[in-house]
Amino acid sequence: MNTTMPEDLPLAPPPRRALLREGRAITDFLALAPRLLRSPPRTAKPQRIVVLPGFGADDRSTWPLRRILDRAGHTTETWGLGRNLAGLNIRHRYEDVSGPWQLQPPPARYSGEASVPILCDRMVGQIRQRFAADDPPVVLIGWSLGGVVAREVARELPRQIAQVITLGTPVQGGPKYTAAASVFRKRGMDLDWIERGIELRAATPIEVPITSVVSRSDAIVAAGAAMDRSSPRVRHVLVDAPHLSLCWRPEVWRIVLDALEQGR
Repeated sequence: MNTTMPEDLPLAPPPRRALLREGRAITDFLALAPRLLRSPPRTAKPQRIVVLPGFGADDRSTWPLRRILDRAGHTTETWGLGRNLAGLNIRHRYEDVSGPWQLQPPPARYSGEASVPILCDRMVGQIRQRFAADDPPVVLIGWSLGGVVAREVARELPRQIAQVITLGTPVQGGPKYTAAASVFRKRGMDLDWIERGIELRAATPIEVPITSVVSRSDAIVAAGAAMDRSSPRVRHVLVDAPHLSLCWRPEVWRIVLDALEQGR
């Protein structure tokens, strides 16, 4: 674990050959059973936590992390929106995006560029429905795209969110600097438009503490894209782990548990 972030982290889609590094996730998956048998230290500060999966994944992918947190004495919940398809499964028009997101004119030919904002709006509704405004603030933990959603919920509902923890989350550029960039371009999406929208959103800072776990060997999200350069209360933690197993690694579990104890 390293909290001193180098300046040379790449800000470009990982090369295809780098995907071979993600094969290490198979080893992590096979090692899950014995790892999950170990009991983490019991927390003195039990918290309610919502864990959000990454793009293409559902709540099964985050179960190992949730199990560890539950065994530590926290109370975890799933995000409640099924498989995370970046909002592409939600029928909508650009005009359906809520006011805070309408920061620039729509693309010349709308191809779903605002699907993630639509998804973020849904998650804001989930939090408002599930937690009363006077309840103790909850923690949001998001893996990859789930972290994007978690951050935007915290931006909109700072009084209801205690802190945000992101794991390999593309903070800069949206999908532009990820291995999925070509997939979205083939759908006709204007990734530069998405990036500009994210930059405009960053002008409204996230007020809650953020712990951002960044993997230098991530072959899905460029490590440089996971760097948050706009939030005033962010702490970056550098690890060496495949993107696909960030929820399954004891090293990451310890970082998450520490962030929860410290209330970062």
